[in-house]
Amino acid sequence: MDKIVLGRTGLEVSRVGFGCIPIMRLEKKEAVALLHYAYEHGVTLFDTANAYADSEEKVGEAFHGMRDKVVIATKTAKRDGAGAMEHLELSLRKLRTDYIDVYQLHQVSKESEWEEITGPNGAMEAILKARDEGKVRHIGFTSHNLNVAIKIAKTGQFATVQFPFNFIESDPEKELFPLAREIGMGILAMKPFGGGALDDGKLALKFILQSKGVVPLPGFDATWQVDQAISTLQENPGEITGEELAAMERYREELGKEFCRRCEYCQPCPQGVEITSAMQYELVSRKMPLETLLSFSGPAMETVQNCIECGTCVERCPYSLSIPQVIKRNYDLYKRHLEEAKRK
Repeated sequence: MDKIVLGRTGLEVSRVGFGCIPIMRLEKKEAVALLHYAYEHGVTLFDTANAYADSEEKVGEAFHGMRDKVVIATKTAKRDGAGAMEHLELSLRKLRTDYIDVYQLHQVSKESEWEEITGPNGAMEAILKARDEGKVRHIGFTSHNLNVAIKIAKTGQFATVQFPFNFIESDPEKELFPLAREIGMGILAMKPFGGGALDDGKLALKFILQSKGVVPLPGFDATWQVDQAISTLQENPGEITGEELAAMERYREELGKEFCRRCEYCQPCPQGVEITSAMQYELVSRKMPLETLLSFSGPAMETVQNCIECGTCVERCPYSLSIPQVIKRNYDLYKRHLEEAKRK
């Protein structure tokens, strides 16, 4: 696989990385085998987080004994110094390593969070100390808020930025990514498939590969997905064609602006609503036969009745989606589908 230098870090990484959220769903043996498969086929950058259940443990198991062969990025969502250091030490143990290549402040999307991070006894102070001690080689941040991300990038304190980027969400190319290139930051693209909403993986990756220096981090949970990413690179995709532009526009029209990226920051719901599945119902309903749809999505849709519109999910959502309204609209569609099934 082609390699790229990640900004001013000097780290040479694969042109496409591996986002390690999906391996949470796999048994450890399966996850380790998949991580090895990706490495053997040229992937060298693996992005995980303390918050991703046992993802770090699986990455640590896969690459213990060959640590110098891969670049590992992980994250902390703690804003205070003590909490960030507790997370860092936990990550080092789980990853079975004595250093993190890129340690990222996770999901900094509010001004108040940034103020806490950079305030007295904040996470930034502690992470800088950890870098001086060799536990962290480079410091990055992730965000879902464009204005906040631009403000943080302008400080010049970070080696990398990770932000959602795909052909539905292309705004980072207007200011954030050009700024990052100008000051030598490595650029990591989360949500290259729109959280699963963009099911044409080749088209999605081809779009991102047009952007200079941007490293996509698709989430893999099967070898065929790794193969698809590699074949997209090997085919040396040229410029986007008119036909491909039209296909992208069809996706935009179908998804609109209120689509769920399955980041799951809204979870868990205090009332037990399976929010992510309920948010996906209308999209899924277009792709499944009625009987299969109701069997697959029915249990999750039944939990929508528990929603009391408390607003907790809206507050947590980095995209400010009107979650209660969307899931209740989807529930109405679900009930219509139930009635339709009864008539058959």
